[in-house]
Amino acid sequence: MISDIKKYCNSLTQYSRYKTREVNIGGLPMGGSNPIRIQSMTTTDTMNTVATVEQTIRMVEAGCEYVRITAPSINEAKNLENIKKELKTRGYNVPLIADIHFTPNAAEHAARIVEKVRVNPGNYVDKKKFEFIEYDDNAYQEEIERIHEKFTPLVKICKEYGTVIRIGTNHGSLSDRIMSRYGDTPLGMVESALEFVRICEDSGFKDIVLSMKASNTQVMVQAYRLLINKMEAEGMNYPLHLGVTEAGDGEDGRIKSAVGIGALLEDGIGDTIRVSLTEEPEFEAPVAIALMERYNERGNHKPIIPVENNPIGPFIYARRNSSEAIGLGAGNVPRVFADYSDVKIVSPNDIEEIGYFYNAETDKWYMQDIAADFIYLGDGNLPFEVPNGLRPVVNYKTWNTTENKQNYFPYFLFEEYRANRDSSAVFNFVQIDASNLNNEVFDLLRDDATVIPVLSTSNLHGMPEQRRFFFELKNRGINNPVIIKREYSKLTPDKFQLYSATDLGALFIDGFGDGIWITSEGMTKKAVNRVSFGILQAARVRISKTEYIACPSCGRTLFDLVETTNKIRKRTEHLKGVKIAIMGCIVNGPGEMADADYGYVGSGPDKITLYRGKEVVRKSVKASQAVDALIGLIREDDKWTEPVELK
Repeated sequence: MISDIKKYCNSLTQYSRYKTREVNIGGLPMGGSNPIRIQSMTTTDTMNTVATVEQTIRMVEAGCEYVRITAPSINEAKNLENIKKELKTRGYNVPLIADIHFTPNAAEHAARIVEKVRVNPGNYVDKKKFEFIEYDDNAYQEEIERIHEKFTPLVKICKEYGTVIRIGTNHGSLSDRIMSRYGDTPLGMVESALEFVRICEDSGFKDIVLSMKASNTQVMVQAYRLLINKMEAEGMNYPLHLGVTEAGDGEDGRIKSAVGIGALLEDGIGDTIRVSLTEEPEFEAPVAIALMERYNERGNHKPIIPVENNPIGPFIYARRNSSEAIGLGAGNVPRVFADYSDVKIVSPNDIEEIGYFYNAETDKWYMQDIAADFIYLGDGNLPFEVPNGLRPVVNYKTWNTTENKQNYFPYFLFEEYRANRDSSAVFNFVQIDASNLNNEVFDLLRDDATVIPVLSTSNLHGMPEQRRFFFELKNRGINNPVIIKREYSKLTPDKFQLYSATDLGALFIDGFGDGIWITSEGMTKKAVNRVSFGILQAARVRISKTEYIACPSCGRTLFDLVETTNKIRKRTEHLKGVKIAIMGCIVNGPGEMADADYGYVGSGPDKITLYRGKEVVRKSVKASQAVDALIGLIREDDKWTEPVELK
């Protein structure tokens, strides 16, 4: 039994859905024993009834069960009635959700029309000016009473009309009041929501859904876990809406969404999913469905030895302490392995796929920022001088017969290492199955600092089985660096991205793993290498490229987000480690950008506001000049480098 102070799911080893209370949203219930529901949000102007209706229909046909529509003012809230009528005329009864920021009167009107209203506690009543305010307990309670007075009218309307409320906290838009009291933390996110929940309960209203969204996957997962823990302590069990906000687009957006959402789904958490991509909204539902469907038969997995006490803190990131070995472990970023065991003779051209380029004219190697660190050759070798930065690994029998042992590292099966450890190298990679939790394995690791475990699993519930092994290492005080290995076969590229990001990303955001090793039948080595680095970046454990925090667009957006994001990406994607937020409107502006270095925010028709961090630098920049102005700002801060073309 998991201790109450750390509990956030039913079990850390046996898959089962965390059961929440059921809420009925327009005849389609969520929570309880119901399936995980799929939803998304329109990007059209809410005042354009036909465009919004037609986009909603496309979303429903793509798999959306609920559709959210922005209502930034009373006019949009009123037009929800026209949208709903037109949908019914066309034969669609999909439950609608009004998305509200800043405008209680719009929420109160929308609650009489649609089936659900989403409010953000960070800006529904409070204002955000990035000011620190000192509160004593009495002053803080006065603020709670003020919120109670402003929020209760909406609660009463929802109670009368049978409308559900989603209290949706966003990491980037915590109010000055919450920030001053709790700081920029998962606890602040949780308390921001629970303050509003308690107001609902004071009115006897419990048709509530909660969300804890963040662009930072570590913070997002920690906040959901802590929310469940706090709800259990207060006798609550409200259903949970999962999402990584501002995930971006393309492969990066899918990987980032899978890392955050997938980590929670693995523990049975979540009642509805919205994948937030900077793409057309009908592209979001298939991604959410692919994530969700993986758990339909998950309960049939092989047993994993239960965990009585979680040895780590699940509500805060802390990397596992590990010793250092050949650039692995300790303070080093997780390393990436490339598997070439299926290539008989590896040529210089072959390793271009993993980021190494040879220039014959200069007789030099050039590396990309996403160049793999280790290459596994099986029984092969490299018939050329190994580039600096790349370390070859071969099977033990091949290593034992090679003349250049010092240039290669041996790879053993566990039984093989036990039989041959006297003839091994300074450091040895040893494959260990995560189900092997016997004393013999851990005694060897404790006594032999030369062993670097390559942790594999064949369990359907593989991530928790590998996590269970890390728990045992922690409990036994064993600090060998560990490579996390997963093998996939016959997956589409989309499913490969989603599954690998879930399985490995969920471990890295808990601080586990000193290396990542993925193999996938049917995927190119270039794709596997790119996804490996993408997972580490999404988990915030190794930054190897520019990060884009791009909102998924909605009816408030003041420019074409997809086109603009692509334009900014084309000019800046070589700026390793720089975080750029691209936000369609002021609602998703300074708050939602969270920890971005620079912000590009729509502030009016054809007008852009540029930010350095959370500080406004330039206002009312013409859209045609804004990308150049953004680059100028990066240059001013000496963070600009010219892109290098590899030859």
